[in-house]
Amino acid sequence: MADSRVRAVVAGAGRTAIALVSIGVLVVTGYAWNAYRSISTQLTTSGVLGTTLPPAAPAGAPRRGFTALLVGLDSRTDAQGNPLPADVLAQLHAGDDAGQLHTDTIILVHVPASATEPVVAVSLPRDSYVPISDGSGRHKINSAFGRGYRAAEEQLQARGVGGAELDQRAREAGRRTLVDTVEAVSGTTVDHYGEINLAGFVELTNTLGGVRVCLNAAVDDSAYSGVRLPAGPQTVQGAGALAFVRQRHGLEDGDLDRITRQQAFLAGLTNQVLSTGTLGDPVRMSGLMSVVTRYVVVDAGWNLDAVVGQLGSIAGSDVVFRTVPTIRPDLQTPVDGAAVEVDDARVREFVATVLNGDPRASDAEPAAAGGRTGVTPTPTAGPGTSTAVPTSSRPVIDAGGVTCVN
Repeated sequence: MADSRVRAVVAGAGRTAIALVSIGVLVVTGYAWNAYRSISTQLTTSGVLGTTLPPAAPAGAPRRGFTALLVGLDSRTDAQGNPLPADVLAQLHAGDDAGQLHTDTIILVHVPASATEPVVAVSLPRDSYVPISDGSGRHKINSAFGRGYRAAEEQLQARGVGGAELDQRAREAGRRTLVDTVEAVSGTTVDHYGEINLAGFVELTNTLGGVRVCLNAAVDDSAYSGVRLPAGPQTVQGAGALAFVRQRHGLEDGDLDRITRQQAFLAGLTNQVLSTGTLGDPVRMSGLMSVVTRYVVVDAGWNLDAVVGQLGSIAGSDVVFRTVPTIRPDLQTPVDGAAVEVDDARVREFVATVLNGDPRASDAEPAAAGGRTGVTPTPTAGPGTSTAVPTSSRPVIDAGGVTCVN
């Protein structure tokens, strides 16, 4: 492999790992990874978006923007399919395997071609009630991966496929179902894919020395997520960091408040890394490489050579976090329990605006010029369907500092 291609692979691996914890560092740490070139032969890749690297852009060619889908997967295995040890699962408060292969975190990240434009991360609530791309109808979006996995698993087993090959091929089907679903829901093409599981998140935050967060009030969710923290600013890491971003019981807006927690966490870590030069520490870099190889999966075509250093001068305030507009968080569904109701057209309109236009645009107003003054949600299955316009107004968070949240 040519030297420049190796640097690109290493940069891509590093950026993807950090992106799942800190979106802002996704494209600013490329050169820091150059000393760890052995990662290129150990990185776990997926063919979900294609299996070959695209041709390198010619010298002097304009920079190209891209949109990546970043996923936090509730999985009891590492990137190679090996089961996580029981003591690790206990630390994670993972419980039984009923939620295995659910995607607890779904974020679209747009990195613009211009270094003067902000990076924008848009969260999709995991309980959003949307059409799943497998034709099964409307369900919570976090089930798309698992539905694709189980359908492929059944077909492959019938053909005599088993063991590691069965799991690997079924996971690829799960990823494809999730990507197709997100693309349809958001109206956006996914150019790249990154995935990390629970244990990887914990080890990654440990390696980085924790993250500064701030709570408006003390929380005690020991029985569910495991989080128990006082009010005010503090540092969380490891299992405590995971509990902080996973809590939804006891929060007024449930999954929507959890997303705000995740965004505040990501913003805090982005600010920390950008302001302290964390990634210049060889010891932490080595630890990050270890986490990447064990817990992170990226698409095989993610060649970041063209964007190495693309946003090398980015500031924390240039990384903006948004959440798609929603109607209500307690839509009663026929088989999925309470879900988050969304208007399909409004979501696509909002995503197009914040990713490609105004990252701080209101989520309560129509995005298109001369557009609608109100929208009626796409009918969903079940008698509890609302006829109201989207009413949620989630805070706009950036990585300029530490944001206090509920």
